[in-house]
Amino acid sequence: MASAPPDTHRRGNRLLAEITRDTRASLVPLVLVMVVRVALSVAVPALLASVVDGVLLGDGPGTPAALWGGAVLLAAACDAAMPPLGAAGTARSVATLRTRVVDHLLRVPARDTVSPGEAVTQVTQAAPQAGSLPTAVAGSVVSLAGSLAGFAALWLIDWRTGAVFTLAVPVSVVIARRFVGRAARADSAYLGAQADLATRLLGALAGARTIRASGTLRAETHRVLAPLADVSAAGHAMWRLQRATVWQFGLLLSLTEALALATAGLGVAGGRLPAGELLAVAGYVKVAVGALQQIDVLLALAQARAGADRVAGTLALPVPVPGRTAAPGGPGEVRLRGVVVRSADGEALLDGADLVLPAGRSVALVGRSGAGKSLLAGLLGRLSEPDEGEVLVDGVDVRDLPAADLRATVTYAFERPVLIGGTVHDAISYGRPGTPRGTVEDAARAARADTFVRRLPDGYDTPLDRAPLSGGERQRLGLARTLARPARVYVLDDATSGLDTVTEAEVTRAVTGVLTGRTRLVVAHRVTTAARCDEVAWLHGGRVRAMAPHHVLWRDPDYRAVFAAAKDAAEPSGTSGASVASATTVTAEGGRTA
Repeated sequence: MASAPPDTHRRGNRLLAEITRDTRASLVPLVLVMVVRVALSVAVPALLASVVDGVLLGDGPGTPAALWGGAVLLAAACDAAMPPLGAAGTARSVATLRTRVVDHLLRVPARDTVSPGEAVTQVTQAAPQAGSLPTAVAGSVVSLAGSLAGFAALWLIDWRTGAVFTLAVPVSVVIARRFVGRAARADSAYLGAQADLATRLLGALAGARTIRASGTLRAETHRVLAPLADVSAAGHAMWRLQRATVWQFGLLLSLTEALALATAGLGVAGGRLPAGELLAVAGYVKVAVGALQQIDVLLALAQARAGADRVAGTLALPVPVPGRTAAPGGPGEVRLRGVVVRSADGEALLDGADLVLPAGRSVALVGRSGAGKSLLAGLLGRLSEPDEGEVLVDGVDVRDLPAADLRATVTYAFERPVLIGGTVHDAISYGRPGTPRGTVEDAARAARADTFVRRLPDGYDTPLDRAPLSGGERQRLGLARTLARPARVYVLDDATSGLDTVTEAEVTRAVTGVLTGRTRLVVAHRVTTAARCDEVAWLHGGRVRAMAPHHVLWRDPDYRAVFAAAKDAAEPSGTSGASVASATTVTAEGGRTA
């Protein structure tokens, strides 16, 4: 089984150290109880020896017996208190780490994001494993301190017994180190297989209708469950490791205990030790071997290391850092200067792109599929980050703007909007809690959504899970959500593609009226969408090849070829570019659009 790169382990170790440091305060009650429990473990054998020696010498049990009984009862109370305190401490650290992972996953730019299955596995499995470390470490450290005290007591009672016990320590350390390393690798493989399984399942659930319609249910089931073999192999590897380690530890510790007790017994038989000390030795051997038989702690450490390595890899992904320059007032002019965006393998997706969006105008962004239109559109609101170059709004780099100012400056409407919130009203006002109902309804009317919303059982108060919405209706609600947010720059990423041409024309006219005087970047796949904008930016080869009104660009056959695959791009044979341009030229509020 291959080892993880050293950088991965270093990041994982740093993360584990951070988790332990950040959650140490919540572990104070648990540690205090553990310390008391360990102190009692050290005291009980000595008290028991005093009781036995007192009885044998005819002094009676007396005070030592009462102290021994009280110590046993207090130890039982500590044993009862430790599990809930440990669970509470673990829950806090796991919640903290889960929050951190989810927050980071939502901040990572789309091109660097992890797979859905990996994200689910990290939040549900890897984070809990790593988050359990502080509690395990606290228990292990306190237990180790108790074991050292028991070990010292053995030497104080009888150095020969202490020396015999010492022989087991180096062998135990070797077994423990081998187990932790191998178990961490096995658990990492297990998490990887689980992530693969989750990714396949999420993809299949998203395409469930296609699978059923295609009659490929059995084949898809086998494809989704294919990683189960890897899950099984990793799980069995873990069990084999535990089995081998348990018997090794068991044999070693049994021999150690037997030799230590035999040595002490010979001391009693030879008159070197009083009889009560034999019981003390037996008790301290049990205390001392506690540090050498913590297979559960070792397993928790291995799992924490594997989980931390995985989570640390995600947390190492760069995320946009908000700036501190307040957004200046301005009309909303946007400039892209020499923007370069590379893929993970170094390929230039955008290669020195330059673009100017005049304030208050609408610009259609056109290009073949895969040209980088959505990538470029994402740069304005830092949904994607340039590797080189600048993205300026009214002369200020968007990287210098605080997050709140950036969201108030640039807002988005997407092709496939995800509606979030309890009700339809919440979905439209999402991100702006407290938005008045009137503002929500005005935005819905502009997006031509008000009519179908009022037909829902409870209108705008209808829960989203009880609102049967078509793809086009969802798209209009997503557009309404955008229109309800005042901003200087609006990015419409193919936001009307799910509408028929008549509805699209109605929505476009209404939106144009609402956004008159606002800067708009419209990612366009339809001829009609591009024709309604003031200008068109033609993206080709990672650069803006040309920027001009649609009717001017339409004369170029390469530009017309961009729309060749679109359903609404078919034109009668022999129609000239000029006549088509005339046919598609429309008049909208705010002036002539080509």
